[in-house]
Amino acid sequence: MTYGQNINVHVLIKQTDSASHQHFHPHSIKIPGDITLGGLFPIHARGPHGLPCGELKKEKGIHRMEAMLYTLDQINSDPELLPNITLGARILDTCSRDTYALEQSLTFVQALIQKDTSDIRCSSGEPPIIRKPERVVAVIGASASSVSIMVANILRLFEIPQVSYASTAPELSDNNRYDFFSRVVPPDSYQAQAMLDIVKALGWNYVSTLASEGNYGESGVEAFMQISREAGGVCIAQSVKIPREPTSGEFDKIIKRLMETSNARGVIIFANEDDIKRVLEAAERANLTGHFLFVGSDSWGAKSSPITELEDVAEGAVTILPKRASIDGFDQYFMSRSLQNNRRNIWFAEFWEDDFRCKLTRPGIKLDPDKKKCTGNERIGRDSSYEQEGKVQFVIDAVYAVAHALHNMHQDLCPGSFGVCSNMDPVEGRLLLNYIRAVNFNGSAGTSVVFNENGDAPGRYDIFQFQMTNHSHPGYHVIGQWTNNLRLNVEEMQWSGGDKSVPESICSFPCKPGERKKMVKGVPCCWHCELCDGYQYQLDEFTCETCPSDMRPTLNRTTCHPTPIIKLEWNSPWALVPTSIALLGILATSAVVITFIRFNDTPIVRASGRELSYVLLTGIFLIYLMTFLMIAEPGVVVCAFRRLLLGLGMAITYSAMLTKTNRIYRIFEQGKRSVTPPKFISPASQLIITFILISVQVLGVFVSFAVVPPHTIIDYEELRPPNPDLARGILKCDMSDLSIICCLSYSIVLMVTCTVYAVKSRGVPETFNEAKPIGFTMYTTCIVWLAFVPIFFGTAQSTEKMFIQTATLTVSMSLSASVSLGMLYLPKVYVIVFHPEQNVQKRKRSFKAVVQVARLSQKSLTEKQNGEMKIEPDRTQ
Repeated sequence: MTYGQNINVHVLIKQTDSASHQHFHPHSIKIPGDITLGGLFPIHARGPHGLPCGELKKEKGIHRMEAMLYTLDQINSDPELLPNITLGARILDTCSRDTYALEQSLTFVQALIQKDTSDIRCSSGEPPIIRKPERVVAVIGASASSVSIMVANILRLFEIPQVSYASTAPELSDNNRYDFFSRVVPPDSYQAQAMLDIVKALGWNYVSTLASEGNYGESGVEAFMQISREAGGVCIAQSVKIPREPTSGEFDKIIKRLMETSNARGVIIFANEDDIKRVLEAAERANLTGHFLFVGSDSWGAKSSPITELEDVAEGAVTILPKRASIDGFDQYFMSRSLQNNRRNIWFAEFWEDDFRCKLTRPGIKLDPDKKKCTGNERIGRDSSYEQEGKVQFVIDAVYAVAHALHNMHQDLCPGSFGVCSNMDPVEGRLLLNYIRAVNFNGSAGTSVVFNENGDAPGRYDIFQFQMTNHSHPGYHVIGQWTNNLRLNVEEMQWSGGDKSVPESICSFPCKPGERKKMVKGVPCCWHCELCDGYQYQLDEFTCETCPSDMRPTLNRTTCHPTPIIKLEWNSPWALVPTSIALLGILATSAVVITFIRFNDTPIVRASGRELSYVLLTGIFLIYLMTFLMIAEPGVVVCAFRRLLLGLGMAITYSAMLTKTNRIYRIFEQGKRSVTPPKFISPASQLIITFILISVQVLGVFVSFAVVPPHTIIDYEELRPPNPDLARGILKCDMSDLSIICCLSYSIVLMVTCTVYAVKSRGVPETFNEAKPIGFTMYTTCIVWLAFVPIFFGTAQSTEKMFIQTATLTVSMSLSASVSLGMLYLPKVYVIVFHPEQNVQKRKRSFKAVVQVARLSQKSLTEKQNGEMKIEPDRTQ
């Protein structure tokens, strides 16, 4: 028989490749039946470079594949499910490689490919008899998401429904692209949500992600990142991808990169078993045992193979696995398998050698002397370790889902008929898909098997943690569940070394009270803590706000509290010194007044001008009294008297002195010109002049009362240093530095004018007047007040401004009063008290005598000036 050129090229390629591979790995299992299901299982791992298949995968391959065979046996023996209909199977090995699986899955569509055999003739001229391949109505599988995606693309073209037992990539939920794909496991979008809930429940907000290159790993991590972005509160430090074909040292580089953000101890890992194992090995080589806190997807689950001999590194790892149950019936079935009763499994002999570490004899093949010979009497679970693989339950549920769909379809299309009727021959793929999506039955674990509109199963997960220490049974322990929401028993968790406290995986530690968060741009979980300094307090976690002017921050800067209010206390050194001086001055003034009153009619008292002396002494007394008003606690009355008496005492004193010096000056100036005495030199006139001068000050004060009534204020700005703990509010009268100077300005004018007259009267003989003592008094007073100005205004920035200025002002006033008292009256009191013999009446001088003295004084001054002019030429010669 010769073959034509129109046979489908893909079929030829498949047959050629399959034949070449048949010698080492028989490519399929054929189970006859009325209706055939396809099966895709990773019987072998991905092969090394140049080879499609590698070593045998006992759990993920053989266990799962045997689960399908077991389920077919159960269904075919069930009189209630598909009665009189036998399910068959065509099972293929994907070798954990998507391209190889695509090539193998062409077997499923051969019956649907139309072949043109018109040009093919046998040698006799008759048309050839070509055996028609069995028609596959649905495919169970595949395992890896990348394989399922590749296969789904071709199965949908031929409308063959596909039900996966392990593919969880979110991409497969796209019903527009993968409309014939369904799965009995929840998609990774649910898994990613569960993993995010775990991360949040542990208080982590800064994690890295690690994914195997391919649909499963990349789409799982992408789902986790997308959900975390939408939910907020968790940031991704590093997102690392493991290459499909990693080079030497690749995993060491991955660990090094993860350590670039060492605070992100939590690592979300969507990777296959081999990659997980190599990541753990690299972490162990880097001496980072216990550093990384792995949160593994269902590809890690509760498997022992990725962590074998790496338990210390994996300790504390939290893993997730779709909620499952161990199927006792499968355990009994699988442990009873032997080389004699399981010949339908073409890979079982290879499994037997691997499981029992022995070698079967084959014709023409020499036995390896290093391996023992298999006897065939070995038993699974007795002579080898056995633990049911985690996805066995889902393989069983996937097969049952198709069986229930076929059963319901048969009841609708073939009512009352035994076996497959014409309405189901062939089975229409799209109609079968609708029946698959509509099934609802209790699965092998007792939970319902249903599909949503995208063909996804509901999310039901068990949460495991790998624990070693402080536990009677080291290994994976269930610590919670997730069914749309998380239930996690944190108190049952333990970490590296048996530590019960949850380790941290955060970018930035919480800020202390009084510190605000300054966010790192683009990373919402990272921030720098900045202290709310100065007078700021922490309004919220991101904002510092300045306290109101009358408040200051608390010690922890979380709120503001009222600023303490102070005033000048009597026991303060700034008050004790001025009050002591003032008290001595009041005593001295009182003594002078008492002395003058006691000796009121004596010559010295009369000669000093009794009336003006009493006025002047009153002014001195008020100056001393002002010290106590300046230190007293401010109030409306105190403030009123401060403003009234601050300038009044000095105005009285210097008005009296000015009147005295003016009288002396006018008398002697008038005496130089005529014998007629000047006007207004009588005591009554002097008093009137003095009170007129005083009334100007009083009038000015009462005008200020009308404009700005006296009141108290609390000044929070004066004592507000950089350190808010030292801030104080100062209770004081509403008198600024300028207002104080204004109150004293009139007195200063009087002082200066009096000084001018004292200078002009300095030539008058001292036996006739008080001009010189008054002059000395005014010179000294001017010096005191000139010293006052720089001290008063130079302390404006001092933290003790109020105390210094108050003390300076009061001391300066007391000193000026003391100068006046000492220069003008203490000598007189001394004579009156200690030398009364000098306090006698002297010859009364008339105004004519005064005129004569003035003229003689003027003549003497003129002659002196002329004499100087005469001898000047002699000096120049």
